[in-house]
Amino acid sequence: MAFSMTLLSWSVIEYSAKYKAMGEYDHVRELIKWGTDYLLLTFNSSASTIDKLYAQVGAAKINGSRPDDHYCWNRPEDMAYPRPSLSVSSAPDLGGEVAAALAAASIVFRDNAAYSKKLSQGAATVYKFARQSGRRTPYSLRQPDIEYYYNSTSYWDEYMWSAGWMYYATGNSSYITFATDPRLPKNAKAFFSILDFSVFSWDNKLPGAQLLLSRLRMFLNPGYPYEESLAGYHNATSLNMCMYFPRFAAFNFTKGGMALFNHGRGQPLQYVVANSFIAALYADYMEAVNVPGWYCGPNFMTTNDLREFARSQVNYILGDNPKKMSYVVGFGSKYPRHVHHRGASTPHNGVKYSCTGGYKWRDSKKADPNLLAGAMVGGPDKNDGFKDSRNTFGQNEPTLVGNAGLVAALVALTNSGRGAGVTTVDKNTMFSAVPPMFPATPPPPSSWKP
Repeated sequence: MAFSMTLLSWSVIEYSAKYKAMGEYDHVRELIKWGTDYLLLTFNSSASTIDKLYAQVGAAKINGSRPDDHYCWNRPEDMAYPRPSLSVSSAPDLGGEVAAALAAASIVFRDNAAYSKKLSQGAATVYKFARQSGRRTPYSLRQPDIEYYYNSTSYWDEYMWSAGWMYYATGNSSYITFATDPRLPKNAKAFFSILDFSVFSWDNKLPGAQLLLSRLRMFLNPGYPYEESLAGYHNATSLNMCMYFPRFAAFNFTKGGMALFNHGRGQPLQYVVANSFIAALYADYMEAVNVPGWYCGPNFMTTNDLREFARSQVNYILGDNPKKMSYVVGFGSKYPRHVHHRGASTPHNGVKYSCTGGYKWRDSKKADPNLLAGAMVGGPDKNDGFKDSRNTFGQNEPTLVGNAGLVAALVALTNSGRGAGVTTVDKNTMFSAVPPMFPATPPPPSSWKP
């Protein structure tokens, strides 16, 4: 959820003119505030120091026999079973992402000084918690109600990502000093050319963090002592983008043209949209600084090549695929009708269904009685196949993070309001908290605890 809010905020920061041109600016800010209001309740955001963070509400056992979020199938408003609140005392990864979300949103809401300040102060508090030396155990480790579903594989990427956002939000040079300390990308394995580390996702922020920090170099070019690390991030970003093209065979693609960023496992589209967003954004960054493209080995790739890759992936989702169907509910004439979603599948008939009383709607062959308009589902398999059934949740379940990525990718690619994106007003919005002059001497490395 936190990553979803960061994604949406990033898209608003870069493309507010497009959102305004489409009449969606107030709407998307309302969505972000819904999320950040919630995140502010997951810890004591009025304090300067905290010792816990609420990580999850609800639990689900695999093949369980007691009522929980996996066993039951009824509408949210009908839930009557216990849903525990799970707090963690160590959360370098989750805390880092919550900090990133609040920091990014504080930029979105700079026209609301009180709320923006509340967000940035909350971000500082949870960032401090995430960075605390005695609390460096991944939040999901040995947490049976979390680990199976939301296992976090690292926290160094969240450190890099959150430090970047904290710097943009506050202008405090300690954050950029940390983000560019050579030990951070080393610990994060940012320059190791590991294929899966080039895939932007809720569990791997490296490609997004590298692009976010490349932005600083491309637009402000701060130089020493930041240049070496920023140049490394910029180079890594260019290499990440090279891997997107089928001609270089880094990732497999389906015959229909979908990039298999998660190697054919379930929920492929959430990876497709997140990476399409940063591809289109990098193309816009290059255009904003009058750079026509970059080299992938001896091959010169243009900004249009990169944007066309992103557009091809989004077009696949919207219907340009072998099934000739849209994977966004309500878009086009053919789209999923049996979405793995309790509210969509349960009739609005005044009946309060019990935990198991809703099974008949989960297992029904009938189409959803309630249209979940705009929801992107998990997506097809590695052979472009798709089974429109509520029980194939890897294909037919919509997720918050997938749909946040879809919104970001769509706004980056749309021509509505084009010409007023990152090239003009919006790039200055990001840097309004950044001091015009960087400190000549950064804080000593001893202030950074690896």
